Amino acid sequence: MPNARDLQPLDVPPGTGAFEVLPALRRALDGDGPALLPVAADAPEEAQRLVTALGGPLNPGEDAEDDPTALVIATSGSTGVPKGVLLPASALRASAEATHRRLGGTGHWLLAMPAHHVAGVQVLVRSLLAGTRPHAVDTSGGFRPDAFAEAARPVLAADGPHYTALVPTQLSRLITDGGAGLTALREFDAVLLGGAATPPALLAEARERGVRATTTYGMSETAGGCVYDGVPLDVAKVDVEGDLGPIRLAGPMLARGYRNQPEAEAFAGGWFRTGDLGRFDGGRLEVLGRADDVIITGGEKVAPLPVERVLTEQPGVREACVLGVDDAEWGQAVVAAIVPDPDAGPDVEALRAAVRARLGPAAAPKRIALLDELPLRGPGKPDRRALAAQLTC
Repeated sequence: MPNARDLQPLDVPPGTGAFEVLPALRRALDGDGPALLPVAADAPEEAQRLVTALGGPLNPGEDAEDDPTALVIATSGSTGVPKGVLLPASALRASAEATHRRLGGTGHWLLAMPAHHVAGVQVLVRSLLAGTRPHAVDTSGGFRPDAFAEAARPVLAADGPHYTALVPTQLSRLITDGGAGLTALREFDAVLLGGAATPPALLAEARERGVRATTTYGMSETAGGCVYDGVPLDVAKVDVEGDLGPIRLAGPMLARGYRNQPEAEAFAGGWFRTGDLGRFDGGRLEVLGRADDVIITGGEKVAPLPVERVLTEQPGVREACVLGVDDAEWGQAVVAAIVPDPDAGPDVEALRAAVRARLGPAAAPKRIALLDELPLRGPGKPDRRALAAQLTC
């Protein structure tokens, strides 16, 4: 491009305040004005850290005159080091339009997640492209089922399909509360679940209670979810190396690359290497977790996600996170953090026995810790680094 475009921070307020950014987001989608770096308006120190790391004029190769970079989404992944995902307007549009095709047409959206993360941004993008007015949950006091019910009313009163997007923790709270929030949730034509893997038991319970839940898999690098209920959107390509191997993704929803990393190997050859392990089961993609989360205990490899799935199927378990911690005898010990059901907690020995029976003795947790809640990062992923520090204190 003749002149380097600036990357400017976009302060995104929480809840209904997020709608203040809609005009700027519309201009970015139209290629008018600077590229935008969404940051949380209520976290000024973190926002400044991201601006310092990622701000300034776009470099050669980070922009294109015929398809300008609209947004740079900050993501730290599991390392804590900020990376800027360069999303051209075409990628955001491709993702949003493919989502509407999969769900059955454009509709009215309820924003329930922070709009400086890609899942929240896409709720706004889909609304802009649909020409509909989004509504938002008031999250100033945290996510509350009663606030969800209140915010859902005007969305559900509008003509046409009604959609929302949640992280599993939010779904769990709505199911557990069982009041007006769950009643409202049942009325949505589709509830997208992302940000973290949805425990199968939670998904089954939601569907049994009338929630039209759709699991999604994707990330900032793919402009949000690009695989719904294990099936790629019509613009997405999915490749798994071998019967069980690393997942690669491609398609027009793919990011241009990373800010200040012109030779990022993750994007080499037009495919994004996710760092996740997966396999195809009956034609559907099954994601088994991060390759770098695999635990090596006594010489055996244990993937955390299958263990978490077994645990959350057991009575008394609401949420689970499994990780490896350093251990003098085993190299790494399998440790499970459990959020128990508030009505009746689990039998710890029964949990170990269930994992042992399904996955073998190496996968059975050496230690099980009961917590009030899991530490989270980003839009709703368990913070394994924080949890590891907590469990090794």
